[in-house]
Amino acid sequence: IKMLNLHEGQLVVEAKGIYSIEKFLVARRLMYWQVYLHKTSVAAERMLINILKRAKELALQGVELFATPALHYFLYHKISLSDFSKSTKVFESFMKLDDADFFSAIKVWMNHEDFVLSLLCKSFINRRLFKVEVGSEAVDKSVQQNVLKRYMQRFNISMEEAQYLMGDSIVSTDTYSPKDENINILMKDGSIQDIAEVSDMLNIQVLTKKVSKHFFCYLKLED
Repeated sequence: IKMLNLHEGQLVVEAKGIYSIEKFLVARRLMYWQVYLHKTSVAAERMLINILKRAKELALQGVELFATPALHYFLYHKISLSDFSKSTKVFESFMKLDDADFFSAIKVWMNHEDFVLSLLCKSFINRRLFKVEVGSEAVDKSVQQNVLKRYMQRFNISMEEAQYLMGDSIVSTDTYSPKDENINILMKDGSIQDIAEVSDMLNIQVLTKKVSKHFFCYLKLED
């Protein structure tokens, strides 16, 4: 903070702060791939998403689900992003949501008569999270189809229901992108340069490169 300054209307970091910025970028890269996008985090998030999608589908079919008032509102109404600016009730209901709403509902849904919802909730609470495969390319569709068929045969469920037991996604992130927002360095001669240009780190180009990873999540079948 002491090395932040204003120069010609721009927020800059004084040149002596270059190494601090470099350490910040390295830490940011490590946090993304080792914490925020760790396999366990990705698996838990995907399972939670599938639970809520299944609950939403059942709710819109008129199936009775336990839920706190705030969660019940979002389950039993079709809400779009634009509704947040049109209705104060939508925004107020959203602000009332927190972890307790979801965890209490998931614990109750463990015993719901819907097999898929119950299975996902039991797995989530008991930390039998999705298995995750990470690669530079997406898992072949034939592999996904084979996984779905195994679910259908094991649990005697439909293709549509089996899809809730897996999921795939692609995550892209760059540690630092000058195109989005610059980190300006105020040099001793009064000039302003981007951190990517003045850093003497050998891997500064790696930090500015967008990295994409494919995640394939699926429920592991017990023998």
